[in-house]
Amino acid sequence: MYYSEGLDLALEKAAGHDKKLQERLLQTGQIPTHVAIIMDGNGRWAQKRGLPRIAGHHEGVNSVRDIVEACGQLGVKYLTLYAFSTENWKRPEDEVSLLMRLLLKALKDEKDRLHQNEVQLKAIGEIATLPQDVQDELLDGIEVMKRNTGLTLILALSYSGRWDITNAVKRMYDDIQAGMLKQEDISEKIIASYLSTKDYPDPDLLIRTSGELRISNFLLWQLAYSELFISQEYWPAFRRKDLYAAIADYQRRERRFGMVSEQVQKNQGGRAAYVERFLKSVAKL
Repeated sequence: MYYSEGLDLALEKAAGHDKKLQERLLQTGQIPTHVAIIMDGNGRWAQKRGLPRIAGHHEGVNSVRDIVEACGQLGVKYLTLYAFSTENWKRPEDEVSLLMRLLLKALKDEKDRLHQNEVQLKAIGEIATLPQDVQDELLDGIEVMKRNTGLTLILALSYSGRWDITNAVKRMYDDIQAGMLKQEDISEKIIASYLSTKDYPDPDLLIRTSGELRISNFLLWQLAYSELFISQEYWPAFRRKDLYAAIADYQRRERRFGMVSEQVQKNQGGRAAYVERFLKSVAKL
C-alpha cells in the first residue's frame, strides 16, 4: 500500500515536471509544425546490453509511443518516422521477418491508443512490398483514424528518398505523354506535387538518433531547408526529454532560407538566452 502511494506520488510529480517543461517550450518560441525522425541505433542499443537485436527494435516501440504522445501534447502537427527503409530489405532474412512481425504487433497494439488521442495515421513508401497482413493492418488503421484532427503520424515504410523522386519523375513523364502536363510548366512546386509527401509541409526539424551524421536516403527533396539535430542517444533510449532538447535547440536557430539576418526580422536576443537556460535544465534530467 505504501509502495503504491509512493509510486503514484512520484508519477504525479514527474507528470507535473513534464508539463512545466512543455509550458516553457511553448513560451520560448515556435514549435516546429513538422518533425521528422530517423530512428537509428536499435541494434547497437541491444548489443551493448548483451541482448538480441530484436530487443532493441522492441524497446524502440516504447520510444515511438512516448514521442508521439509528447508531440501531440506540444501541438506538433506532423510527425514522420523513418520506420523501415528500402535498403533495410537487404538485412538478414530472419531479422526482416522479425521486424515485420513486430511492426504488425505494434500496429495492432497501438491502434486504439492512437485513435483515442485523435492521431491521424498515414504512410509513405512502397507499401505494396510489405507482407499482406501488415498492409491490411496498416490500411485498416489509416481508415479508422482518417477523420481524427490531432497529430498526423506518417510512417515511412519501405521508403527511400531516391525512390520517391524516381517515382515522381516517372509519373510526370506519363502525364507529359498523355498531354496532361507540359515540360515548360515543370517547377519545384509541380515536382513536389508528385512526391508521396504532397499533402504535407516539408519538415521543419529533422532529428537523427545514435550520433550518425547522415540522412540515409530519407526525404531527400523535402529536407532542403530543414534544421538538423543529431542526438547521441540510441533510439530505444530516446524519450521526450530528448525531444524537448531538440526542439529547444531548433528554437534558438535563425531560419534564413537563403536570406540574410536583416531580412528575417526576428528578435532572437533575449529568446536565445532563455532557450540556453532551458537546454541546461533539460540536460540535468
